[in-house]
Amino acid sequence: MSDAAIAEKDLGNAAYKQKDFETAHLHYDKAIELDSTNITFYNNKAAVFFEEKKYAECVQFCEKAIEIGRETRADYKLIAKAMSRAGNAFQKQGELKTALQWFQRSLSEFRDPELVKKVKEMEKALKEAERLAYINPQLAQEEKNQGNDFFKKGDYPSAMKHYNEAVKRDPENAVLYSNRAACLTKLMEFQRALEDCDTCIKKDPKFIKGYIRKGACLVAMREWSKAQRAYEDALAVDPSNEEAREGVRTCLRSNDEDPEKAKERSMADPEVQEILRDPGMRMILEQMSNDPGAVREHLKNPEIFQKLMKLRDAGVIQMR
Repeated sequence: MSDAAIAEKDLGNAAYKQKDFETAHLHYDKAIELDSTNITFYNNKAAVFFEEKKYAECVQFCEKAIEIGRETRADYKLIAKAMSRAGNAFQKQGELKTALQWFQRSLSEFRDPELVKKVKEMEKALKEAERLAYINPQLAQEEKNQGNDFFKKGDYPSAMKHYNEAVKRDPENAVLYSNRAACLTKLMEFQRALEDCDTCIKKDPKFIKGYIRKGACLVAMREWSKAQRAYEDALAVDPSNEEAREGVRTCLRSNDEDPEKAKERSMADPEVQEILRDPGMRMILEQMSNDPGAVREHLKNPEIFQKLMKLRDAGVIQMR
């Protein structure tokens, strides 16, 4: 390594720190002229171009640095640095996919912890951007209509393909989850159907079909108490809904399971066990047993309400 070349590099570094980029270039060029096999000189010149926002030239010198580094078996960290800087240049130009490719190449040479973190964040951001770019409510409606056509014909697998696509195209539309839940119920994919019903209800608590389809799914699973609760939730939204009323009546007629057996089965539910282990809930249950009127106050708390409904459905407590 030439002492004269190193001296020129040091002068270039000093100019770079002073943001005198023109002088920095002159010294780095002189260093390369004196020693064309040193990767650092090319890396430094690329850094100047980056600061000047001359990103194409920056990438060009990063590529030259990598080429020289490979030929001279340079430290892999220096090669990784060139790759990372090229990635930064592409990122500044908004070419995120290309930037990510360069960052990934850099990590294959040297696993810099900060760059690992940056890559993870970029991958997440790109994935989210692609998801958002895919959203199109109009196309979602077209997919839903096609799904409905297949559903009416009894071709449920084909209907599912269109409902899946509709959900991807408009993921905030509660109706789409309801449609897909109905299809999943027909395909006897009951657990997935319940998940879609719950998503539907969460996105639009006033959309009554979400509760009714949840009830229908639970009826198909012969979960009569839970189904009855779903229909009752529907009636809370619309007390005059005849489908929900009939659902409640069906559950009451069909629920012929021995109450003790039903209670025993429900007590094995991990969620029920967790509620009963909660000291706060145990205190509330004790209070309710001493003062039945106290339940009205507790029902005002949504979290306690949900837990009490779970215990009621399990047959642990009775509520009117």
